[in-house]
Amino acid sequence: MTVETSIQRHRAESRWPATAATLVAVGLYGALPNQFVVGPRFVIPGLELLMIAGVVAVNPLRMTRQNKRARALTIVLTGVILVTNLVALVVLLHALVTSKSDRGAALLVAALQVWLTNVIVFALFYWELDRGGPVIRRLEARTKLPNADFRFPQDENRDTVIEVSRGASERSGWLPSFIDYLYVSLTNSSAFSPTDTMPLTTRAKVMMGFQSSMALITSVVVIAKGVGSLS
Repeated sequence: MTVETSIQRHRAESRWPATAATLVAVGLYGALPNQFVVGPRFVIPGLELLMIAGVVAVNPLRMTRQNKRARALTIVLTGVILVTNLVALVVLLHALVTSKSDRGAALLVAALQVWLTNVIVFALFYWELDRGGPVIRRLEARTKLPNADFRFPQDENRDTVIEVSRGASERSGWLPSFIDYLYVSLTNSSAFSPTDTMPLTTRAKVMMGFQSSMALITSVVVIAKGVGSLS
């Protein structure tokens, strides 16, 4: 069986890993202290839940239908989560600079929430944008896919030892799923740079650079000062 045929026979990707991660991000924002929340506490999370419901309705179990409006709604939803998380980070930095009260523990927890949300939101962006998105990646032949934003290790393992090369994209038809993009996002936020997966396009490099900058500020400045105030 050729690689082309094997790709066409891929099952559509499950909807639920990305949906679960999005719900975690919404929950993390809803659990932030009041001073880090934009407007009334449940307005933004409620709006996000409505958008999640609309997106899930198009592909309830697996990503089988390409819908431009649903995809646009997913990108808008991810953007809303990103903007609110960025606002929370700015408010958190301001609180560290101006607050005279000993609130190290609360600030440390808030910093962890912001950092985790950062990991999730960029994983969602990478998952939705790379190679045309989760529907196109699975349903179209490789020759019809848009240019890749990321080069995974599987995309270059063809000429290695046999037990590794069997899993190479060109031999097995391997395609990334949400968990792969979540790992890319997690390692980028932890190492402040790409690890095993390289950005190829300008937009991927911009997103990864912005993400690592947010993670660096959160990890080095916010958490360091939060821990210092505990002593």
